[in-house]
Amino acid sequence: MEPAIGLLELDSIAVGIRTGDAMVKRAPVEVLYAGTVHPGKYLVLVAGDVAAVEEAMSAGREAAVPSLVDEIFLPDVHPHVTAALDGPRPGSGGEALGIVETRTVAAILGAADRGVKSAAVELRRIRIADDLGGKAYCLFDGILADVEEAVATAVAGLLRPELLISQVVIPRLHREMADNLEAAAEFLPRVRSYRGRS
Repeated sequence: MEPAIGLLELDSIAVGIRTGDAMVKRAPVEVLYAGTVHPGKYLVLVAGDVAAVEEAMSAGREAAVPSLVDEIFLPDVHPHVTAALDGPRPGSGGEALGIVETRTVAAILGAADRGVKSAAVELRRIRIADDLGGKAYCLFDGILADVEEAVATAVAGLLRPELLISQVVIPRLHREMADNLEAAAEFLPRVRSYRGRS
């Protein structure tokens, strides 16, 4: 069984620091990551056994008032979700690419977890907040029918549908676009890379 993770997303840095402190004082979580993301939000992510994370989340919710923007508790998080948070994962070169884009980090973590659990897909990437204006997205790779299922399930499970920005499935992603996704998600590094070759 994978460890549980919980994330609280706040619109105040000061309240975010108070929240993280309350969480680790309440329960013996194994992991705490806390810090700022664009646009001036604060994230607190904890991981560990289910009971400890659940207790920490309870303390965090109390401390986060009135600055809590969104939250997610995943008691049996899929290992691809935590791996994708560490950086892009190599794609399998599947026949389709699925993209889910949300307004909050918490929403994309839940969507990614639901999607990768629902179908035989690879979770290639999760991008969160920084350089995205606070938005987040994830990429699913695989057979078209599986990617469609993953995206549909990811979106259907959103507790707040208004947090969805977009959902897209692209059959047979062109190699040029795939190369851009592998190299960097940001535009300027791609331009600089191209100009450096000429």
